[in-house]
Amino acid sequence: QVQLVESGGGLVQPGGSLRLTCSAAGELSIMTSLGWYRQAPGKQRELVGIVTNGGQTTYGNDVVGRFTVSRDIEKNIAYLEMNNLRPEDTATYYCKADWRVGWQTGDYWGQGTQVTVSS
Repeated sequence: QVQLVESGGGLVQPGGSLRLTCSAAGELSIMTSLGWYRQAPGKQRELVGIVTNGGQTTYGNDVVGRFTVSRDIEKNIAYLEMNNLRPEDTATYYCKADWRVGWQTGDYWGQGTQVTVSS
């Protein structure tokens, strides 16, 4: 089991910045990647950015160049630095951990943190 707790969400004006934090606890040795997804009302959950144990990052098309995902392996924390925020970035942001044990794979999700971009 892996427990994920997000923090750092809130209200920010367009063009502003925000940093989200995801703290991971539990069976951390089985994790293969840690990252972020988001879901806006009436829309499907979509990739924001993930980072693998090897440090490779993958981003969703809408956030490339504005958002940066990073990971502190020792502290078991993932960060999402969001810059130049737009109203369409408004969503609930979820932390996700992928895991592997032998041939079995799966994922864990946090409860989510709300980000609202509005003037």
